[in-house]
Amino acid sequence: MRALQIVEYGRPLEQVELPDPAPGPGEVAVRVGAAGICRSDVHYRSGSRPVASLPLVPGHEVAGIVEAVGEGVDHPAVGDRVCLHYLVSCGVCGACRRGAEQFCASGQMIGLDRQGGYAEVIVMPARNAFVVPDGVPLEAAAVMMCSTATSYHALRRGRLDVGDTVAVFGSGGLGASAIQLAEVLGAFEVFAVDVNPTKLAAATVHGAIPVHAGESDPVAQIMDFTAGRGVDVALELVGLPATMRQAVASLAPGGRAVAVGLTHEQFSLNSYEDLVQREAEVIGAADHLASEIPILLELARRGALDYGGVITATVPLEQSAVEASLVALEGFGDDIRTVIVP
Repeated sequence: MRALQIVEYGRPLEQVELPDPAPGPGEVAVRVGAAGICRSDVHYRSGSRPVASLPLVPGHEVAGIVEAVGEGVDHPAVGDRVCLHYLVSCGVCGACRRGAEQFCASGQMIGLDRQGGYAEVIVMPARNAFVVPDGVPLEAAAVMMCSTATSYHALRRGRLDVGDTVAVFGSGGLGASAIQLAEVLGAFEVFAVDVNPTKLAAATVHGAIPVHAGESDPVAQIMDFTAGRGVDVALELVGLPATMRQAVASLAPGGRAVAVGLTHEQFSLNSYEDLVQREAEVIGAADHLASEIPILLELARRGALDYGGVITATVPLEQSAVEASLVALEGFGDDIRTVIVP
């Protein structure tokens, strides 16, 4: 099978031919129909977030068609359209038993700890494969496996309630999904914060109020929009100390800032002015849960989520095309989500 690999940190991906993987007991082999290109893949390629071992096939937003099943697998069946929950967990440890499988002691993420979806075929445990409803394109289902699911989990961590106001810092792949989900979950106002006017224009299509952080202080803009109150929930999806500080500063009394973006940098705050005085909270959101995926698939089936403006480009499974997409993503280009279609 054709695949793209990270062979050396800081170097372009390499296109290789690998043996077709065969499913073992309890596993399925999926012919990849779509694989999203996520900013995390940029971090893995650069080595700023080291992977388990090299060479590695990246890609954790994956959907396709079941091509073969291993012993003991009754569901899904050969021919089913499926999307893949990217975290392979043991299912029996304390974290898994309490429904927090992202903290499984032996958990492995595809495209990071084990081979991912920048390939023609991928093998996964059958329990990680969720049947995609009729009418939902595989490209949309793939993107839902990270950008949508992670945004949904972050909004849940932020305890979004009906009537809340929300600020989304970063209007890329996660942000575009977060904006739609916030409105579906009952937010009255959603502010999209970014420096890219193309992404801000796309956010307004989904009802967000644009906040151009490159033109003036985004916190001041949010305060003006909210008559000085601030927002109830702020999602930080960029992974920069500056945007994390802005997310905290934009909060209303009792507000919750949710850190989602990947970074190794620290940010500072004043515990009294930023937190105590306003009873504000800073909350981390790690990945998402398998139990959240069926809800998102049902929302997509009902047409509550629009992926027309989220998936802005598709590319073939070819080194030059995928590498160009990664370079553009690294430079904060205009595309919101690019999907590989092998």
